[in-house]
Amino acid sequence: MTQKANVTAVDAIEAFRAGLVLYISKARPTIEEVSGDVLRMRLWLENEQRTHWENQLRRRTLELEQAQQALFSARISNLREETAAEVMALHRAKRARDEADDKLRTLKRWNRDFENRVQPLVKQTEKLHTLLANDLVQAIAYLAQAVSTLDAYAAAPPPSAAPEAAPAGGTATAREAGASRLEAGGPGPAPSSGAAAPNP
Repeated sequence: MTQKANVTAVDAIEAFRAGLVLYISKARPTIEEVSGDVLRMRLWLENEQRTHWENQLRRRTLELEQAQQALFSARISNLREETAAEVMALHRAKRARDEADDKLRTLKRWNRDFENRVQPLVKQTEKLHTLLANDLVQAIAYLAQAVSTLDAYAAAPPPSAAPEAAPAGGTATAREAGASRLEAGGPGPAPSSGAAAPNP
């Protein structure tokens, strides 16, 4: 006898699909924001900070040269001696120039290390973004189709049972019953209406 499958978990599948949609809607913007932050950091190091500290180094080097020139002029002049303010200005200009030089060297090292340290993480982020944008979207479409198919199956009426066939040995059983009656001396089967009656 044919029976329908007992489909009872359609709501659970639909709830899982809705949760997956919510997850993608929150995860994709986060991944895209992280990728944007990485790109902005790279541009900040390669362009903005490099330009800034190169300009600072040039400016502070010029200020150091000017302080050195002022101190040198004071030392060779017979009119006056160098002042404490001029010596302090020279030291201050030298420290400022050294700071800019150190910053620029550090920045160049960061630029070299950026690819080695960040790029492996960026690749993992890109893989996750591909999973969210392609594979999980296809999974959502598959789950929607599965829910639709199961709903249609659950709403369909159960198939009717086919009538049972007569036993294959039914005719042979009737013949065996007739033979038993003849052996017992009983009357045989009545002649058909089309058969001729025997002469007396």
